[in-house]
Amino acid sequence: AAGKTPLRSSVYVLPVAGLVLAGLANTAVVVDAGHVGGVTRFGAVTGANFEQGLSYKIPFAESVWIADVRTQKEQVDAAAASKHLQEVKATLAMNYHLDARNAPKVYQQIGPLYKTRIVDPAIQEAFKFTTAQYTAEELITQREAVKNRAREFLKERLGNFNVIVDELNIVSFEFSKSFNDAIEAKQVAAQRVQQSQREQERAKID
Repeated sequence: AAGKTPLRSSVYVLPVAGLVLAGLANTAVVVDAGHVGGVTRFGAVTGANFEQGLSYKIPFAESVWIADVRTQKEQVDAAAASKHLQEVKATLAMNYHLDARNAPKVYQQIGPLYKTRIVDPAIQEAFKFTTAQYTAEELITQREAVKNRAREFLKERLGNFNVIVDELNIVSFEFSKSFNDAIEAKQVAAQRVQQSQREQERAKID
């Protein structure tokens, strides 16, 4: 019986040692540069943030959501109608990033798929809202104003969700064939008027 004692002890010691090692391994969290760690305890957000580098959490009780707070770029195709209900399509490119201080709130309120749930729909909504304020011709001639108006809309809308808009650009505009034909005909007519005026001036001189 005396010879069996070490074996019995190892039966208990080894599992306990394994649990201790697993607990120690579960405490360390490494946050890469450009990221922030939002701490949750039993699934609830604690409000604590882990900055880049090595940090420690309570094993098994706490988890850490690593959020990328670097600038992201999202490019989407959007469709809407102008003030006079002229169909217009565009490609928009937006640079944005998460507010590092409030990344845990994004996790709590929206989840890690925040881009799909709020960013993409907000871009579509901003385009529809903005184009409805301008005629099709104004969308072309006042492109900078259109961009600024859509950007301000996005800053306010996404700012409520702790997503910061850095910049918005309208890559391209596309209108229906009938509108393009009408614009081309208008330009041709204007050129003819200018040519007629030049000929009249030349006739006067002659």
